[in-house]
Parts: sequence; structure tokens; C-alpha cells
Amino acid sequence: MDELGAVWDGETTSFALATAHAEAVELCLFESPDAPTESRRITLTRGGDAVFRGRVPEAGPGRAYGYRVHGPWAPERGLRFDATKLLVDPYARAVCGAVRWDESLLPGNGLDSAPHMPRALVVSRGFDWGDDRPPAVPWRETVLYETHVRGMTMRHPEVPEAQRGKYLGLAAPAVLEHLRALGVTTLSLLPVHQGAPDPHVAKLGLTNYWNYSPLAYFAPESRYASSDRGEQIDEFRAMVRELHRAGFEVLVDVVYNHTAEGDAKGPLYSLRGIDSATYYRLDPRDPAEYEDWSGCGNTLDLRQARTRALVLDSLRAWVSELHVDGFRFDLAPALAREASHFAPDSAFLRELVDDPVLSRVKLVAEPWDARPGGHQLGAFPPPFAEWNDRFRDTARRFWRGDSGCLADFATRLGGSEDVFAPGGRGPRASVNFVTCHDGFTLEDLVSHARKHNDANGEGGNDGAHENWSRGWGAEGPSADPETIRLRERMKRNFVATLAFAQGVPMLSHGDELSRTQDGNNNPYCHDGPLTWVDWALDPRRREFLEFCARAFALRRASPLFARERFLTKDEVTWLRPDGAPLTQEDWRDPERRQLGVRLRGARDALLLVNAAPAGCAFALPPLPEGTDWKGLLCTACDPPTRVRGPRLRVAAHSCLWLGAEDGARR
Repeated sequence: MDELGAVWDGETTSFALATAHAEAVELCLFESPDAPTESRRITLTRGGDAVFRGRVPEAGPGRAYGYRVHGPWAPERGLRFDATKLLVDPYARAVCGAVRWDESLLPGNGLDSAPHMPRALVVSRGFDWGDDRPPAVPWRETVLYETHVRGMTMRHPEVPEAQRGKYLGLAAPAVLEHLRALGVTTLSLLPVHQGAPDPHVAKLGLTNYWNYSPLAYFAPESRYASSDRGEQIDEFRAMVRELHRAGFEVLVDVVYNHTAEGDAKGPLYSLRGIDSATYYRLDPRDPAEYEDWSGCGNTLDLRQARTRALVLDSLRAWVSELHVDGFRFDLAPALAREASHFAPDSAFLRELVDDPVLSRVKLVAEPWDARPGGHQLGAFPPPFAEWNDRFRDTARRFWRGDSGCLADFATRLGGSEDVFAPGGRGPRASVNFVTCHDGFTLEDLVSHARKHNDANGEGGNDGAHENWSRGWGAEGPSADPETIRLRERMKRNFVATLAFAQGVPMLSHGDELSRTQDGNNNPYCHDGPLTWVDWALDPRRREFLEFCARAFALRRASPLFARERFLTKDEVTWLRPDGAPLTQEDWRDPERRQLGVRLRGARDALLLVNAAPAGCAFALPPLPEGTDWKGLLCTACDPPTRVRGPRLRVAAHSCLWLGAEDGARR
């Protein structure tokens, strides 16, 4: 079967568009990407497989094109054809221009949308990859770093100005050195599919900064390139190649649960006008409406073979053509809902994990969607890893001082066996995080008890209402030395918890630099200093960055944290401050906030945790003769080089990481 999309073979370009319900398809060719209307229309030929095809010798690389699709306007049957609308090829490898919001984008008004729509581009798919190969970092050694291509470097003084906010800027030497020193192995990029604005965001004069509104699933977002005339493909590839050479993996956040076309009253950008009844889930009670499992107005229908093929073809293209190392699936349960329930054995998940190309890369699920029954943490099949929101919430509540969190906190430190063992997976299935793009930054988590989202234009009603956060003496910025001291300590506690826990740690970009969003926990629509990483370091911020690097260096140096299976009773001991193992009564005590965690191995590790408002003396467990405990990391002070005596005091709201060392090594 011919490949869908536009394929240049060196002499001619083959165009192919799949639509089961259309009556006719016109290929629209533009003299230039900026031309307001097409110069030529070519009627494609329908094949028996519901694919419309044509070959055009003069349409070589750089030629701009789009489609007009003819058929019935019958929303009651789920059909929304309107040939006055120019549509983007869903298989386009590059898109030139951006959607410029206009009423002509809406159906039923007879207005031509071409002047306001981007165009797909014919591209040559060749690229000099050199000796590029995937770093293939084992899961047990992986440290994820979620980042936004633009926001990461827009304010970086050592990135060339022309590369700031661009793909190439992310691979600049100064950025690579920062990531290497921090201990990161794998970048997880916020969405880089070509996107389009949500109508309500466009009308507010804001932008889809996070880019969770996809338009074209094969095309890298052109805003992150030097131009949109096809350079975005090669610049994305060059970024990946340079990151690979430096030893970093690249994962991309993919949004296959919905598109930018919104609900049934939304615009016609692509799939809706190509074949709405095939690509979207229609409400079985009223096919004129969409089922909305994404919270964004529509949901792709991955029960349909043609829609699954679109998604799987896209994933394979990002691996084979763009060399990415894996994917993080946004609102992943929406991809595997059958009639309404989540099905871990759905056709899409089966085909994905059985695919010879895709089964070799890292797969990460965001294991919840926007509707009832959508929280499915622990339910995804191997080889998926999953964002563990129970780790996030438990760590936040425990360090905030909430009652009754000790046992759950210990379970999260151990890799969340209760969540992942029933599915036959080990601790590497748990992606542990305290913060991510969605919610407070780490600095804001310890500086605000409530969100401050007024700038989003939604009356403060957007974003999570409960953040398990605390201001530690004030709401927002403070000059009080005691408040600042407590906040810095709490940030260190969260990082130490991440570094010591079994599973896969994930940092959110700029947290190590004390980045703030002024208490906004949903800044998806802001492209400016509020969301860009600030690289200017005062002594306080520099000290915290150095702490983060030390924490992950300790993790990297010990095989105790590179485990494929859960800890056994012989490998971990949970201790009271008096040195005795915790009893069942201790675990049930809602006001107990102290914990010792001893990991046994070639060189034991010990974490002493005190989330109480007063200091606490811990009895140190005995070691073989000639071996001593050495302080390695302290969230309240510089650790001692050697621990003397049988007891050690741990300050309020802090923790201390120790390691067993031979006397000769002191």
C-alpha cells in the first residue's frame, strides 16, 4: 500500500489522503507558502481502500499544499464536510505558517479559510545522521528532566541569541553542561507536534504555550526553528543528534487523545473536515456531538483501525525519521477506552507494545484522563512506566506536616510496590515526581498555600484547587530570613526524597534553579518571563543547584538505587528514632513523622527523616567493625565528614543521608 501523506521520490510527489466518507478530494497547490489562495486544484482518485491518491511531478520539496474535502454536511451522522475550508494533511512532515484566528475557520458560513490557515509542505526526508545511535540508558539508571524547548533557553545568556527558544538552543554546550552536572540522563520534551490555538485562548489574545493542542502529528513545531520553510525538521534532527552525542536521550510528550479542533462547534483545521466520523469518537446518543474523554472537546477514536494507523504511523516516524528515544503519552487512559471503560488490553495498547519499532523505546503513560474512571495508575501493561501522582501527593503531604502519612511515604520511597507489583512490574515502572509542568514549580510549592491564576483569564477557576502546598510563614515572596531558611530546607527535602526513592526520578525544568511562576499553577497560556527559566543565580539559588547535583550524584554512585525489583525484608529496614524497627502500631500512629530507612548492600545507605516541627535524636544502627556512618547529604546543614557517637540529631523539617564507609576510606 502506498504511504499516506506527500512522498517525494526524487522525480515526483505522491499524495495520499485517507477518508472513508468523502465524495471527492481536491489537492490544493500554492505558488508560495505565503500565497493567500491556491494556484491549482487537482482532483485525486479514490481507491478501493478509501484512500484518495494522485501524483504531481512539479510538486517537489518546498511546495506548499493543502486539501479541500467534499461530502455531506450531516452532523447528525457525524459528517462535517465543508469544501470552503482548507485542511492540513494529517501526515504532513512540515507545516508552514500558523492558524490566524478568524470566523472563516468555523463551518457553515461559506467563507474560504485558506487565507487564515497554515500549509503543509512537501519535504525531502534525507538527513546526515552521521554515526548517530540511541544512548539506550537503562531504566534503572534513568533520571528524567521534563522541559519546554522554548522556555528552557529564552533567558540563557550563554546560548547564542539566534538559538534561544529553539531546538538548537537546547543542544547548546552551556545547556548540555548544566544537564550533565545535574545528573540528568533523559530529556522529556513538552509537546513538539505542530500545534494550533484553542479558540478561547486565541480570543483572549493568549497562546497555547505548552502546545497541548495538536494540529499535525508528524510535523515538528515550527515555532522552535529558525524558520518554518522546512528547517524545523532538520533543526529538530540536529538537536537530537547533538543530544545523543552528549549521551542524553530524548523523549517527546505526545497528545493523541484530542486535537486542536475542539468540540462540535469548533473550527475545521484537519481531521474534522477530512472524516470526522472516523477520526473522532461520536456520542452514541447524539452523533452530532463528540465524546470528550480529554476535557478538550473531542477525543480521537482509537477503536477505529484507520485512526490507530494514524497514531502508530506517527510514532514510528518520530523514531525512524527523527530518532527520538521514547514517548510520554498525555492523558493515556483516553487512548485505551473501549465503550467507556479503560481497557489495558485495548487494540491500541496491544499493537503499540507488540510493534517491533515502538516496543524498543521508552514508553511513559500519564495514567489519568479528564473523566470518571480515568485514574488508572498501575493499570498499564509492560513495558510502560507511569507518572506516579501518589508519590507526588504523598511526598507533598508528608513534608507539609499532614497527619497519617508515614506508612504511605515509606511505600513511595520503596517504589510503590502496592501500585505496580500486582501488574507484574518492578520499581522502574514508577516515574517519581514532586513537580511537573502542570502545577506549582518547586519554589512556588513551598511559597504559596493557594494558586494565583488570575492572569489566565478564567477567573481563577482553572488549575488544581488542592496542591498540598504551604507558604512556610508567608503567602508568596518574603524577605524574612526564617521563612527563606525553611523554604530552602523544604525544597532540599523534596529533592532528597526523589533521589533516595526507588523508581525513576523526574525533575521539572528550572526547579533546580528555583524557578517561580508567581504562584500560577496552570500557566499554559503564557509565553514570557513567567514561564521561561531564569538562569541568573544569586548565592541562595546557586547553593540549591549544587545541592541538587550532589543528591543525584549520590544516587548515581550507588547500585542500591538501580534496582529492577522491589526491596525485600533483608534489603531494607524501617527504623524508629530509638533504632528499633517500626511496629504495626508505629505505622498506624497518625502523628508519627520520623523515619529511618536503611538500605543494605555492598555499602549500606541510611536516610533519617524528621518531618516534625522539633529536632529529633536518632540512634544509628550498628555497622561491622572498621566501618562508620558518614554524612553525605543534609537538608538542614552541611553534613559532617564523619559521624561520631551512637546517636545523631536531625533538625526539624529535615532529613540526613548517610553512607557506610570503611575506616580506611575516611
